[in-house]
Amino acid sequence: MTADTGFGTTTEHVREPLLRHLVGAILRRARLAQGRTLQEVSGTARMSTAYLSEVERGRKEASSEVLAAVCAALGIRLVDLVAAAHDALAASAEHQERVRVLTSLRDRSPSSSRHVRSATAVRTTTSDVVALAA
Repeated sequence: MTADTGFGTTTEHVREPLLRHLVGAILRRARLAQGRTLQEVSGTARMSTAYLSEVERGRKEASSEVLAAVCAALGIRLVDLVAAAHDALAASAEHQERVRVLTSLRDRSPSSSRHVRSATAVRTTTSDVVALAA
């Protein structure tokens, strides 16, 4: 998505990760680091295994009560979960600032901009000249 800044320039917006995906991944890593199963942790947290699995996969937005119960079951502090999520969001924002945008000099339409995640993934289709904006 491209947005006009009002100063004759445009910016590319990269979608930030969802908090539920980050939190779920952090909880899963903590559980796996302890060598515990979903059944063990969900039983201790007094919730269904299916629901905990959905939370870990970022498919469910867990309430603060659920997060507190899972953290207690894992023996981690809720503040540490939030801090880890903050760190992941900050790292994602830093990564997004380094994303390069390729724009054809021949076609200056907003739809001609593409995010490039890998130098090997760069392909030009109809343009002979490409400008790299940092």
